[in-house]
Amino acid sequence: MPQVTLAVNGTSHTVEVEARTLLVEVLREKLRLTGTHVGCDTSQCGACVVHLDGDSVKACTILAIQAEGTQITTIEGLAAADGTLHPMQEAFREYHALQCGFCTPGMVMSAIDLVQKHPQGLSEQEIREGLEGNICRCTGYHNIVKAIAAAADVMQGRAGQLASAAE
Repeated sequence: MPQVTLAVNGTSHTVEVEARTLLVEVLREKLRLTGTHVGCDTSQCGACVVHLDGDSVKACTILAIQAEGTQITTIEGLAAADGTLHPMQEAFREYHALQCGFCTPGMVMSAIDLVQKHPQGLSEQEIREGLEGNICRCTGYHNIVKAIAAAADVMQGRAGQLASAAE
């Protein structure tokens, strides 16, 4: 079997894979990074979103061998070494933007990419449109949108920290 070397969350991993092996399979089954979920197997739900060289991609649409030489970040790679959550993770927690949590890793990864691609800020409508490739069956999106807007302000330096969702 061919080997592929992947840089995941700052660590290099060399694994044997069949040529048809999807990136999501390697992340979950070979590297045990189970925060990247498999929801639909058809690229519709967004539960498998990771960052590939900084851009959000659905890991169920990328072959592992296609990811050779790229930098991959999964949900496990967002928090600081001391456990401090990324502002988007913290916003999802603070704004109760999750229920069952299944879609949350992919939603967070998509939201970070969305915010980074819109440094001028995002309207509620732009956030909703930017999440079209992510499905949440529990929350109704209202708190997700609020969390992304709050995290965007922190990420882009318009706020020092998250305002409490209760305020």
